[in-house]
Amino acid sequence: MKDVDKKFEYKGKEYRLAFNLNVMEEIQDEYETLDKWGSLTDGSNGEVNAKAVIFGFTAMLNEGIDMDNEDNGTDIKPFTHKQVGRLLTEIGLENMTKQLNDVVVESTKSDEKN
Repeated sequence: MKDVDKKFEYKGKEYRLAFNLNVMEEIQDEYETLDKWGSLTDGSNGEVNAKAVIFGFTAMLNEGIDMDNEDNGTDIKPFTHKQVGRLLTEIGLENMTKQLNDVVVESTKSDEKN
């Protein structure tokens, strides 16, 4: 697993979506496996599951905030579930869901070359 993050802008501020073992643990605690969660967020079974998408984004966004706070000595407050839902609605669910899936896939790709 690689520690991967992508940045995006919201209301004039830059945030990062981070996917690492901390986020993976949160997702597994809630959904048992990344595969189960992923099938809910990728839309392959029809529409995406809003709760699963918001949960994943909240975990990834708040991990990015926590990392920035540690790196920069800042005290940015984490987002709530409802705030993330509004953020996703405003920015666009389809676009942000693609970014979420891209970060997860990139971080879980094998480092080994065949």
